[in-house]
Amino acid sequence: MLKFVVIGAALFIMWKLFTGEKRNKQNQDSKQQEKKVKAGEMVKDPICGTYVQKDSDIRVKNGENVECFCSYECRDKYIKRIESDSGE
Repeated sequence: MLKFVVIGAALFIMWKLFTGEKRNKQNQDSKQQEKKVKAGEMVKDPICGTYVQKDSDIRVKNGENVECFCSYECRDKYIKRIESDSGE
């Protein structure tokens, strides 16, 4: 019986260590993203609100503004929105 308690305690400790490491990694990633946003290296996708690199390959120039997108789907939605707004 003592073996099961020891094994159970060891598994619990290992589980806590792994989940704690994952949480720390997520916190570290979000802090890095916040730093990039504050530094102006990342901009917000106008459709879904996801932050993307300022030098993203998926971009649309609208007048003087250059918008960056996380996906081609968001870019296409933006283009449709621009076309419908200018068509009115």
